[in-house]
Amino acid sequence: MTFSPLRIVFAGTPDFAAASLQALLDTQETNHYHIVGVYTQPDRPAGRGQKLLASPVKQLALSHHLPVFQPVNFKADQDKAELAALNADIMIVAAYGIILPKAVLDIPKMGCINVHGSILPRWRGAAPIHRAVIAGDDETGITIMQMDEGLDTGDMLLKAYCDIKITDTSGSLHDKLAKLGGSALVDALEKIKAGELTPEKQDDGLSCYAAKLTKQEAEINWDESAILIERKIRGLSPWPVAYTQSSQGVMKIHQAELADVSADTSSPGDILVVSKQGVIVATGNGTIRLTEIQFPGGKRMKVQDALNGKHKEAIQIGQCLGLSSVE
Repeated sequence: MTFSPLRIVFAGTPDFAAASLQALLDTQETNHYHIVGVYTQPDRPAGRGQKLLASPVKQLALSHHLPVFQPVNFKADQDKAELAALNADIMIVAAYGIILPKAVLDIPKMGCINVHGSILPRWRGAAPIHRAVIAGDDETGITIMQMDEGLDTGDMLLKAYCDIKITDTSGSLHDKLAKLGGSALVDALEKIKAGELTPEKQDDGLSCYAAKLTKQEAEINWDESAILIERKIRGLSPWPVAYTQSSQGVMKIHQAELADVSADTSSPGDILVVSKQGVIVATGNGTIRLTEIQFPGGKRMKVQDALNGKHKEAIQIGQCLGLSSVE
């Protein structure tokens, strides 16, 4: 028996997307996939020298001698014609970062499917992984979705679930979901080929908008509860990293944990306890222990190391961090 390989166009940009592309590459022979083209965002300046850097997806594609396309967007007729010429059965999109118009979504014979980093319709938008951590969700996962013109509003085809541990940062959860996304994608493709998937409509009333992260929202408001602040610190790691004002400039907070020290007579932001285990700070409700911090011009370090450094005066009992409220 002969099989006609599934002609696939892949579109993605960061590491999260590269994991899905790698899953396709790992299974292309056994599952009869033919990756006919890879789309990714244009190279961007990076580093001190601002040299153009290829995306992780582009680097992976070139290492496997796959044709790479990098349109700024799909508004030009030439871009649409180029995609149509690939004669793809299906287009797979994972964290591409470019909005695809309906004219593009309609080009592949089987349309476009998306590898989305949440269990839809819970988090739609640019930062579903970070928002799930900050919100304190117990569970997230991957949704393979049929794309439409809306923002992550298409019919759901397959879901793969993943627990969120109380120690997870956005970084650690990203890595788990990236791997899960690759396996879920391959599972979905095989079920699509076999006609085993039934599209499921999303309930718009259950959706939340996962807004893109900004550096401005990373400033800690100590009036908030210790629980929310601790989640925010994990949700903003490894980027943009939570921070607060100190007597010696901006102090980034890379890691923290809830503490059980009373703060009844203290103001939010007051440093209550200092030890090798960390700096305990009062919040609007409860206390939190900062365990890994970073000062301007310095490296990320444990508090016990910071206590021996030039910024140690900023983390002494009696000092007050940040502002009483976010401006």
